[in-house]
Amino acid sequence: MRSPRPAPPSRRRRAVVRTAVAAAAALVVALTAAVLTSPAQALGVGGTSSPVTGNATHFDGLGAPYGGCGVPQANLDSQDFIALNVFNTPGNYNQFTRPVPPAQASILGMFDNGLNCGRWVKVSIGDLCTGTNDGAPNQPFCRNGSWVADKYNGATLNMLVADSCADSNAWCRDDPYHIDLHTDSINRFQLNGSAVGDLLNHWNNRQVSWQFISAPGYSGDINIGFMQGAQVYWPAISVSHLANGIHGVQYLSASGTWVSAAMDSDMGQSYIIAPTATAGSSYQIRVTDASDNLINGGQVYSFSLPSSCGGSCSAAYTQVPYTTTPGSGPSSPSSSPSTTPSTSASSPSTPPSSPSSSGPSTPPSSPSSSAPASGCSVTSSVTGSWSSGYQLAFTVTNTGKVASSQWAVRFSFAGSQTIANSWNVTATQSGQAVTANSVSYNGSLAPGAATSWGMVVNGANQPLGGISCVAS
Repeated sequence: MRSPRPAPPSRRRRAVVRTAVAAAAALVVALTAAVLTSPAQALGVGGTSSPVTGNATHFDGLGAPYGGCGVPQANLDSQDFIALNVFNTPGNYNQFTRPVPPAQASILGMFDNGLNCGRWVKVSIGDLCTGTNDGAPNQPFCRNGSWVADKYNGATLNMLVADSCADSNAWCRDDPYHIDLHTDSINRFQLNGSAVGDLLNHWNNRQVSWQFISAPGYSGDINIGFMQGAQVYWPAISVSHLANGIHGVQYLSASGTWVSAAMDSDMGQSYIIAPTATAGSSYQIRVTDASDNLINGGQVYSFSLPSSCGGSCSAAYTQVPYTTTPGSGPSSPSSSPSTTPSTSASSPSTPPSSPSSSGPSTPPSSPSSSAPASGCSVTSSVTGSWSSGYQLAFTVTNTGKVASSQWAVRFSFAGSQTIANSWNVTATQSGQAVTANSVSYNGSLAPGAATSWGMVVNGANQPLGGISCVAS
C-alpha cells in the first residue's frame, strides 16, 4: 500500500521587519483590529476588470513534488511565478476546509479553489513602506511609517499563477489582493527596457498592482502529463502551457458520454479522468479555459498511459504525446460528483501557525487486473496540519462494472489518533480501527464515478494503515 503523500511544505514568507514601535500606535492597532474582524466581503475572484493593489511577499520556490496548482516547478512555463490567497477571512486566522465548500463561498480568496491556476498576471511595482510591514495578525500593514514612491515604481513583469497561500498571517487572510512572488523573479522586473537588478534589497513587502492577462507570446498547444502514482485505476493528469488558464477537464467515458472530471483537491491544473474503455489505459479529453470556453473549438486530445510508467508512474510528472481531432463545438457534459464536502469541517480549537498548502490525493494501492462487477478504490491526502491535529480528504471511485448502492472505507490509525469530526460519511472508530460508511446521497456511484469526503483528526500526522474500500 502507498502511504498518503504529505502536502507540499509550507513556504516561509519573507517579511522585512523594522523594530521601531511608537506608543501612539496602540490606538491605530486597536482601530485596525476592529476593521479586520468585520465580516469578509465576497471577492470577484474570477478576474479583475482593472488592476488591483496589494502587498507583495516572496518565497523561495514550490513545494515538492507539486505546488498548489499540481505542476512541478521544473515543468512550469516560467520561473517567474506567484501564489494567490486561498481564503479571504480578515481577522480570522483559523484553518478552513480546502477546497472551500459552496456554503462558504464568501471566504474564497483569489486562488478561487484552484480555478485561477495556470493564468498569467502582469505585475507592476508600487510604493515602498518606510515602517514595519511584517504581516502580523491583527496588525495594520506599514505601521509607524508611510508608503513612498521610489525609482522602482512602474517596473513590470509577467508572472504565472502556480501556487496558493493559506498561511495564518495578515498577508494571506487580511489583504485580498496580496500576492507571493518567487524570490528569484524580483530582480528580473523590467523598467525602461532593462532589469532593475537590485529591487530585492528595497522590498519590505512593498505594494504592487496586478491584473490577469492572456499568456504573453503564446504559441503551440497544451502539455499533458501523468502525475506521480498515476495508474489505470487512478489516472491523474496535469495540464499546463495554457493560453488562458483552465477551469475544467472533460473526459470521454466508456459509455461514450463526456463527463466533467474531478479536480484533485484544489490543485487547479490536476484532474482525475477515466479511460474510454472499462479498465483501459487510453483517454480522450477536452479542456475549458478561464472564460469557461472549450479551448481550440472543443478540440479532443487523445493519449495513453505510457508503458514506461509500469504499474504506476514514479516520476512527479510524466509528459505524454497526444493526437488531436477537431471538436464538435460546445456540449453539456454529464456532471461529476462534487469534489467539495457539503458541510465544512469545524475549525480546529488550536489553529495551525503555518498550515501547509493543499496536497494531492494518493492513488489506490492495489488495482485489480480487471474490473469486478462491484468494487471501489479510495485515495487519501493530508490537506492541512497543525500542532494538535490534521485534516484528511478522501476520494472514493467506483471501479466496478455496475453502479454501487453503498460503499465503506476502512483503515487504521498508526497511534492514538481520534476523529474530531467528519463530513459526507458516517464514521466510527474502535481503538485504532476506523470505518467510514457512505450516506444517503453519495452511496450510489455509476461505474467510473467518484465522490469525496473528509475528516479532521486529533493527534500526530502519521500514515494510515490498511486502507481499503468495498462497494455493493
